[in-house]
Amino acid sequence: MLEFLSQELREGFALAQTRRARRSRLRVQLGEAVFPVLSLSEEAMVLDAAKVPRLRGMVDVYDGARHILQGLIVAAQVENGRLVCTFKRSNRVSETPPLDYPRDENAPSGYLPWR
Repeated sequence: MLEFLSQELREGFALAQTRRARRSRLRVQLGEAVFPVLSLSEEAMVLDAAKVPRLRGMVDVYDGARHILQGLIVAAQVENGRLVCTFKRSNRVSETPPLDYPRDENAPSGYLPWR
């Protein structure tokens, strides 16, 4: 759809997307290296190809200081200056451990001492 627009408008849209992405708090951390994430979905994430090396393997995605996702990247390709990384699997990170059993809704919230 953008091919019908003039070159100046396409460059303006690309610049606006880049500025919006800079304000995003999403980032990928690989060891000590930190890279900003332009967009994130359940299947893939998009990064700036000029700032990021080719990624493969396990990565951690953060929203500010909060760890939100751990994903396994299996494919990464460059499209229009953006690195599109496809996840084989992605797991949301929870602050509480998973339960081994279903929790009863009517269970007491605590017990009183016997004496």
